[in-house]
Amino acid sequence: MIPLRDSTKSQTFPIVNLTIIVLNILIYFMEVSFEPYQLNQIYYAFGLVPAEVMNTIFTGTSLTPVLVSFVTAMFIHGGWLHVIGNMLFLWVFGDNVEDRLGHLKYLLFYLVAGAAGSLAHIISNPFSTVPIVGASGAVAGVLGAYIIAFPRSRVLALVPIFIIFTLMEIPAVVFIALWFVLQLFNGVLSLGGNAQTVAYWAHVGGFIMGAILIKTMSPRVVKDYYLR
Repeated sequence: MIPLRDSTKSQTFPIVNLTIIVLNILIYFMEVSFEPYQLNQIYYAFGLVPAEVMNTIFTGTSLTPVLVSFVTAMFIHGGWLHVIGNMLFLWVFGDNVEDRLGHLKYLLFYLVAGAAGSLAHIISNPFSTVPIVGASGAVAGVLGAYIIAFPRSRVLALVPIFIIFTLMEIPAVVFIALWFVLQLFNGVLSLGGNAQTVAYWAHVGGFIMGAILIKTMSPRVVKDYYLR
């Protein structure tokens, strides 16, 4: 299912969300200008390698490079479908979460959720030498927050029915819950030793952290607004 828009109207201009989207897209355009071997070097330099994180912990070396890579990895993507998918979900759901939290809190929320997602992936595969790249953990955090903060919202989505896509309006709770169950299912499968190119546990970890953060960072009940 591909989300196109949601029914909840944001009351403030989502400057942080839009800045994150633009920054990710600009960085991706920079990525495609590099040769494949150069791009691979960028992934290892700015991505997050689980084995390197574990080595840093066990050897007691400086944590600063690792902490920096937790952030830089969120702004690098492995292909145009990767970046478009993440930014589309962020476009549809991120503005409302920013509206609920406020701009500075949303930025902190985004970074913490993304870091939690990366940490979940590291725990699931601590000795992997494959770098983690992408905003998926942070975007999953946005979804986790959205399902808590806007349970009555609806999502207009493209839904595949056999080989044809059709427009359907789906309750946000159903849309996001189905997405989460799919990530959890694939994450469990990955623990069986099956090769995975997607860090599903980063999605699960980011989602859970997002649901926790929205309750702690914005505990008040705010009226939901809907487009008519």
